[in-house]
Amino acid sequence: MRLSALVLAVAFAGTAAVPAAGAVRDPAPAAAPVAGPIVQLFQWPWDSIAQECRGTLGPKGFGAVQVSPPQEHVILDGENHPWYQDYQPVSYQLESRRGNREQFAAMVSACNDAGVEIYADAVVNHMAASDAVGSAGTAHTKYDYPGLYGDADFSDCRRDIANYDDQWEVRNCELLGLADLKTGSDHVRSTEIGYLNDLIGLGVSGFRVDGVKHMPPEDVGAIFGALDAVPGTGAKPYVFQEVIADQTTSAGEYSGNGDVTEFGYHHVVSDAFKDGSLAQLANLPDQVELPGDQAVVFIDNHDTQRSEPTLTYKDGAAYDLANAFMLAYPYGTPQLISGFAFDDPDAGPPADSEGRTSPASCSDEAWVCEHARPVIAGMAGFHQEVRGADLVNWWDDGAGRIAFGRGDAGFVVLNREDAAVEQQTFQTSLPAGTYCDVMSGELQDGSCTGGTAEVGEDGTFTTSIRGVSGIALHTGAKLS
Repeated sequence: MRLSALVLAVAFAGTAAVPAAGAVRDPAPAAAPVAGPIVQLFQWPWDSIAQECRGTLGPKGFGAVQVSPPQEHVILDGENHPWYQDYQPVSYQLESRRGNREQFAAMVSACNDAGVEIYADAVVNHMAASDAVGSAGTAHTKYDYPGLYGDADFSDCRRDIANYDDQWEVRNCELLGLADLKTGSDHVRSTEIGYLNDLIGLGVSGFRVDGVKHMPPEDVGAIFGALDAVPGTGAKPYVFQEVIADQTTSAGEYSGNGDVTEFGYHHVVSDAFKDGSLAQLANLPDQVELPGDQAVVFIDNHDTQRSEPTLTYKDGAAYDLANAFMLAYPYGTPQLISGFAFDDPDAGPPADSEGRTSPASCSDEAWVCEHARPVIAGMAGFHQEVRGADLVNWWDDGAGRIAFGRGDAGFVVLNREDAAVEQQTFQTSLPAGTYCDVMSGELQDGSCTGGTAEVGEDGTFTTSIRGVSGIALHTGAKLS
């Protein structure tokens, strides 16, 4: 199936505004992220995301959902529909195994109405690697995607990257056989801008940009700097870029285009909660490259879960505590993941016999729903409540137990040790009163559904914390 006239018109709508290749560009806007954390609902269908926004994400204080790539993708039925087929675009029609254009638009509207923004995973570096048929029925061959791109739209280096120490190769040769687009060309830029503006027109508020280190920074800036404002807000979309930094590519090279994923944070914090050495996290900003206001941080994402699984949902309480730390500590914009259970790292999501993704539900054990775990769900509201407050009252035991406050708005204690903390007194800057522990419950109808803590006039409280557990208090969950 070829692109419809409507989709073609959308795809080329941005031509007049696109910066010419080689022209001096204005920096892409660094729009502010939402107050609440981002949760990546990895491979969730559109209808299921709409339900989750209304039922859980909005009420719990999550700020945005990162959705999987919405464009038409290749169908790899001979490989049992692996998760990565979605990252191989065939066209920019909104027809994927997660739903169609109408379902996508309805999902965006439902989430926005629930106070949850939608950030789409944008694949703009490449097209599909194989000769096949796409999820909307588009037949294609490598370097020929009907009505969209032809041979001249792809880089001249038509082989896999052989030397990752060569920056030119990394940016111009092919990643795992994927057809590398000439993102410096006017035609490619205008086509991608048209696709992204189509998503913005449907209410999408931001983008996670895939594979950014494989594109020159000026190309990324030219594309994402030319996007429309989000309807009803007057603001440019929030942009954060996937950059796996190494000795050839630094995260800072791309920070002028928007926020950047700080993979160094993942290594430092995930390692600490894996082996229990939490005291070292007191000076966390000194151990990573980016300033906090430019960084998107995570404990794990869909790639690290599969390629370097330091800490994942399979690690239970230690994983939950690591995410609690991320949501409490004042560095970066936190991004959570909520996906599906897997043993095979290539496995796709639960699906029917034709590879179309099954409805996602937290009552179905096939979907892990990390975001709905009590500790993580409770800390989403904590993060929103303490936003902008300074780190205060740090305490540690030199090993696996830490505590710290966020101004006079919140306080958290984390115990990574197996042994309990017995009747320890902590100094906070909280106002006196009775607080709900949001790691074990919430404030509901004037009472706490979980544990409580009594903060005295001097700002102290005394409590016991069982092994591999914690307590979190904030002023939004304080009894009257």
